[in-house]
Amino acid sequence: MDYDFDVIVVGGGVAGSVCAYLLAQAGKDVLLVERGVEPGSKNLSGGVFYCRLMEEIFPGFTENAPVERHITRNCLSFLNSTSAVNVDYWDTRLADPINAVTVLRAKLDPWLAEQCEEAGVTVMAGIKVDGLLREEGRFIGIRAGEDELRARIVVAADGVNSFIARDAGIREKEAEENLAVGVKSVIHLGSDEIAKRFHLTGKEGAAYAVVGECTQGIAGGGFMYTNEESISIGVVLRLDDLVAKGLSSSDVHDHFLSHPAIAPFLEGGELREYGCHLVAEGGKKMQRDLVHPGLLLIGDAAGYTLNTGFTVRGMDLAAGSAKAAAEAIVEALDSEDYSQEKLSSYLTKVEESFVGKDMATYAKAPQFLENEEMYGAFGELAADVLYGIYNLDLSPRKHLVPTAWGALKKSGLKLGRLAKIGYQAVRSM
Repeated sequence: MDYDFDVIVVGGGVAGSVCAYLLAQAGKDVLLVERGVEPGSKNLSGGVFYCRLMEEIFPGFTENAPVERHITRNCLSFLNSTSAVNVDYWDTRLADPINAVTVLRAKLDPWLAEQCEEAGVTVMAGIKVDGLLREEGRFIGIRAGEDELRARIVVAADGVNSFIARDAGIREKEAEENLAVGVKSVIHLGSDEIAKRFHLTGKEGAAYAVVGECTQGIAGGGFMYTNEESISIGVVLRLDDLVAKGLSSSDVHDHFLSHPAIAPFLEGGELREYGCHLVAEGGKKMQRDLVHPGLLLIGDAAGYTLNTGFTVRGMDLAAGSAKAAAEAIVEALDSEDYSQEKLSSYLTKVEESFVGKDMATYAKAPQFLENEEMYGAFGELAADVLYGIYNLDLSPRKHLVPTAWGALKKSGLKLGRLAKIGYQAVRSM
């Protein structure tokens, strides 16, 4: 068979670009196909990128790539209708070495594509892949309109929906409980104003993970990240719970931004971007049917995202899965064996890496985050305990334990239920 390329990678996001780059570095002939007019042009994602692996793959990544800020401050916020309880963690150790950065994908993805081209990857943007070519049970290329391109191996890195995998009949439509809707705004404030409002210096950045009133009781959470000149802020809403409660994702997003604890951060800002997209929320149970003869699924297409309650991770896991895939593909190409059995070393490499180990460690996190008390009762309980401590209304003070016990009785939460959820938290986090 005549092949046009050794490997065709579909999708110019983090996973696709990292995979294509590493394959080109290994001397393979690679085509990277992106549907947008350029990589990143249709990407509404971004946020916090835990970047240690990228620094290994692209030495000097945090200095050379178009990153926004270095995250040294993480704030976990329980938001109620008239109060907020925050755990605010700042640490200079997170800046040396740099642990995480904020990125805007409209800037990052084109930079990654440039690194791919410099390594020898053929990058074709503005190409919509309509389907996969299959011959004698093996995937051998792609179809885009009337054009067909053949490759020894195809990599699907085309996002959480992975339309090409669904078109090929190897992945069914994902269950709503495994998906969420993310709605995000990017609001321009200017670097000086961001530094002042978030108490930052230099390239320091802050990341807020918010739960409770921000989603109006829907399973999910809010986020707020500082970029160099702007703030990325929005909500992630689990799709099945959003449908069940009959609310509008855009209305929930607007409700969050207008909250009295959030609105002062945004006051006077200019809206620069607004959009929504699907997010993988199912954790480890979404990793299935990832390897077929001549075909691998990586990144969001393979469900490699992780919400632990403290951190939301996708880009670092995408890069890790891409690295494992590239290593497996090089071995397959060198042995001229493109079978499912040979390519399955990809799964072994993922499981042996931080990606697979972290997915296993937090496998129970999605189930824990289904507890409805996370989205109202817990935050209100914490606020009532602190109110009992700080509200000096001239009545005699009580010790902390009776204060907390009184707040618990008022909340309607049962001690047994609280203990059960606490046990779940210990096991899942």
